[in-house]
Amino acid sequence: MPDYRAIEHQILEMLGSVRRPVAVAFLDAPPAGVPKFSGSEPSSCSFWRLAAGGRVFYTVPADHFNCPVGGYTHNTLTPERMPELNDVLKLMTDIGYVRMEEIPGVFQLPVTPNVVVYAPLGEAPVAPSAVLASGKPGRVMMLAEAANRAGALSQLPLLGRPTCMALPAALAQGAVTSSGCIGNRVYTDIGEDELYVVLRGTDLERIAAEIPTIRSANQTLTGYHQQRRQDLSHL
Repeated sequence: MPDYRAIEHQILEMLGSVRRPVAVAFLDAPPAGVPKFSGSEPSSCSFWRLAAGGRVFYTVPADHFNCPVGGYTHNTLTPERMPELNDVLKLMTDIGYVRMEEIPGVFQLPVTPNVVVYAPLGEAPVAPSAVLASGKPGRVMMLAEAANRAGALSQLPLLGRPTCMALPAALAQGAVTSSGCIGNRVYTDIGEDELYVVLRGTDLERIAAEIPTIRSANQTLTGYHQQRRQDLSHL
């Protein structure tokens, strides 16, 4: 298994963040030794907050039922729960937050996972399907550049609401960035000055290998552009 602790350290250094990157694994069965989540959370992305805080656990589809939107993106909604999604979408359309024609463009997992494992990346008990992290835009930019250098950056634009669709989007197309959504910011405590980046688990080692090159290149280019600004700016 890769050294996820070392990769976590690299990502945190690049992002300049204290919020630990979260490993998310979509599995058919619970891994040995990983406890099942006990309790209730209002959203699927609430589990990101718990994992970033150091917890390692797995959920089952019913644990995601409190959030119809997260249930949709994770493909865990049952027919009995669909009216709840419709109610939420009606609220969002009534207040002008979303248009119904946007819904088909929301990414969704193609298959319902039996369990979802959440952990800080450095303590991942199994290979992650995706890794999500957050940081200030200038730092997220560099991690996206490392993904691009590794040939693992999707061609998708900056994603928006709902934040949780960034997981299936990254699985389908490679690393994505997301501006998040208001629900996610409430449930996860992510700052208004932060963005998300989500990496596909199978690309993680290749992306991590490019981080030193991108960090060095940005340091060099910072000096280069500062000097050009000084030399070429005249009033």
